[in-house]
Parts: sequence; structure tokens; C-alpha cells
Amino acid sequence: MNPMLSEILEIPQKALQLLTKPVAEMPLHVKYLGMGSSYFAPLAFKYMGFPVEPEMASEYYHYLSGAQKQPLAVILSQSGKSSEALWCSRLFERYIAITNYAENALAQAENVERVAEIGAGPEQYSSSKTYINTLLVLFRGLGLDPSAAVQVLAAKMAHYQQQGKSMADEIHDKLTSGHIHGIYITGSGPNIATAFQAALILSESTKLNFNGLPMAQYDHGPKETAKDSIVIQIMAKGNAYERTAKLSETIRRAGAFVLTVEEAETEENFSVLHNIVPFNFVAYYLAEKLGVGETFTVGGKVTEVQ
Repeated sequence: MNPMLSEILEIPQKALQLLTKPVAEMPLHVKYLGMGSSYFAPLAFKYMGFPVEPEMASEYYHYLSGAQKQPLAVILSQSGKSSEALWCSRLFERYIAITNYAENALAQAENVERVAEIGAGPEQYSSSKTYINTLLVLFRGLGLDPSAAVQVLAAKMAHYQQQGKSMADEIHDKLTSGHIHGIYITGSGPNIATAFQAALILSESTKLNFNGLPMAQYDHGPKETAKDSIVIQIMAKGNAYERTAKLSETIRRAGAFVLTVEEAETEENFSVLHNIVPFNFVAYYLAEKLGVGETFTVGGKVTEVQ
């Protein structure tokens, strides 16, 4: 089996295993610092209404910290080796590390208060298992039980795989049949994080430019590019649902090719666990159709700034 596909198919197994392990309580009213997927995951919880403060570790370090030590933070890094995460670790008297390996540099520093292990196992391609398990660590650490949602995830993996394959086929057909000048992925509330994460993994895997942004932000201007574009709207039964549906019809009439992703069996907050999974499969199947081999060719999976 293709190793990238194998990693994606391990998502439910690793999620279920994580649910059997102890929970590390997560603090409120502190910075949650990470890059890429490790920034998007806590961003979802901000839009669920939790008083957490997600920041990009790079921008916090260079522009917001004032080089002054603060009492406590949560620092997220799958590898525990990302430069920006390690820089930020020195800005706090103590911090909680959310990471995949307890032996890495982020987890071993003297000022680590405790380590919350993601438990996703090895991952060589775009974040799939690690993103889901990071969300699970945060759900549980912030007092929400995701067990029922994980059971839905495990039961519907075959459905998500077929959905992802079909979406990849449709996107590929559009790309090869005419001029497409933009590809957008939109989400609302906690699924803004899903849109960002989906755009990240699709861009990494396919070498095409996928743009992730809030649905309302797309409605405030970028919708003018609708003609000859592809727009994938992430749906969830929440306050923005009707607006998203209406926007889909508006941009279809304007010439956009619109796809939607929605898991109707779970509430909006837990939908972040499901809505990202079809995009993992889209990334795999579309990269295959485009003949893309390696995922990381310009840089490595772990960003270590020289």
C-alpha cells in the first residue's frame, strides 16, 4: 500500500488509542503557540468559544513577546524540533508541551511543566494522524469528551475515502478541462481551522495553490473571482450554515465550481474531527493523478530555521 495512504488510514486507530490514555488538563487565558497544523488546532477551540489565545509562534516571538518572560503557555509541535516552538519555549517560566514524542527537545527542556503526548506515531507526509490527535488532546484537556465523535469517524472512514476520491476526480477534471485561476477552501467558526489545514495539506501534496480562508472573508471580496474558480465550502450546522448555503448558490451562478464537505451526524464543534478527513484523501488521490511524487521537496517536513 502507498505509505501516504497508509498513514491516512491509520487515523481512527491512533485516535481510539489516544482515548484510552490519561488526559492532561489544559489551561485557559494563556498563549497557545505553534506553526502550521499546530497553530490551526488551537484556533479551532478559540472559535468554539474557549478563552484560549492561539498565536503563530514565529510572530509571537518576533513581534508580540517583547522578549519578556511570561508565567505559562502551551506550545505545540508535532516533532518537538520546529525552530519557532523552541524559540518560544525560552519566553516562559514554564509551559505545557503538546507533541508526538516525549523524547524531543521541546518535551525535555527544564521549564516544561508537563507533556501531553499526541500518540500519532511516525508520520512522514502531510499532517493527518497528528492533526486529529492534537484536536483530541485539546478536546479532552479542555473538558469535552470526543468519544462519540471518534466512533463516528472510525465508522465512516470508507465513506470519507470515497468522498475524497470523488472530489479529487472532479477537481482534476476541472483543472485539465479549462482555465482555473483560483482554488479556495472556506469554513466558519471552528472549521476556519479546517479550511486552513485543508489548504495546507493540499498545497504541500499537490504543489497547487489552495487558499484557505473564513467563509465570511471570502464573501467580502474574493467571491468576485468566482468565475472559473473552484470553491470547496466546509459546512456544519451552526450560526453560519444558511449564509454558507446561500453563498454557494450565488457563486455557482457566477461561474464557480462548488463542492461541499459536511458531516451531518455531529455537532459543529466536533465536526472538525470529521470534516478534515476527506481532504486528506483528496490530497492523496489528486497528487497521484497529477503525478506528484515527494511531498516535501523545497524543505523538510520539520521547519528548522538556519
